[in-house]
Amino acid sequence: MKTATLFAALAATAVASPLSKRGVTENEVENGECRTYTFIFARGSTEIGNMGETVGPATCNALKKKYGDNEVACQGVGGAYTAGLAQNALPDGTTQGALNEAKKMFNDAHSNCPNTIITAGGYSQGAAVMTGSVGELDDDVKSTVAGVVLYGDTRNKQENGGIPGYPKDQVKVYCAATDGVCGGALLVTAGHLTYMDDVSDAADWLEGKISSAGSSTSSSSDASSSGAASSSSSPGSSGSGLGSLFGGGF
Repeated sequence: MKTATLFAALAATAVASPLSKRGVTENEVENGECRTYTFIFARGSTEIGNMGETVGPATCNALKKKYGDNEVACQGVGGAYTAGLAQNALPDGTTQGALNEAKKMFNDAHSNCPNTIITAGGYSQGAAVMTGSVGELDDDVKSTVAGVVLYGDTRNKQENGGIPGYPKDQVKVYCAATDGVCGGALLVTAGHLTYMDDVSDAADWLEGKISSAGSSTSSSSDASSSGAASSSSSPGSSGSGLGSLFGGGF
């Protein structure tokens, strides 16, 4: 009964919503772009374009405004993720194909550009896509994901406002008090359509996580370089030079 009510409410919302039906598609990762920062987003149910029509494009644009258009690559989750209504009734709140597609975007971003700092986001069912995929990434990829913003997450209650297998302090959930979806009832109420108001705050929060990730990477790199230099100049170094070559690891 709850699922039927959810479908009816979502369908009514899709018809009645005054939002533009010109969806936005971003494929900068799939096109092989390698930029300093990467933002991956999964849209909500019935939204068109792989970024959707609302908070996805807005968050991407906010990050590009902060860092510059040529510094941020945006990528929507498309392909096997069709954002259909029926997928909300599945145990993970979406399909396994959608989760695999999201993981592919993260893996591609890291493969194309190993030093890029990745952030991500999702809205409604798209938040469930992120909730189910980010924690399953290999550690070398997951470690490059600085932060994830979730708007109106359909899995918010089930996952206690977090992402399994991923640090909770790197997740920011926006769940309006009047949103019946993320509130646990899975009812599309007016609050589920208010998240454009949170985009600016979300972008600021992601900026903070990016800054922390950048500082951590820089500190690690500096420490490694310092250690290698110290080993190379040590009077006790062997004449083979292998200690210097491998950063003093012997």
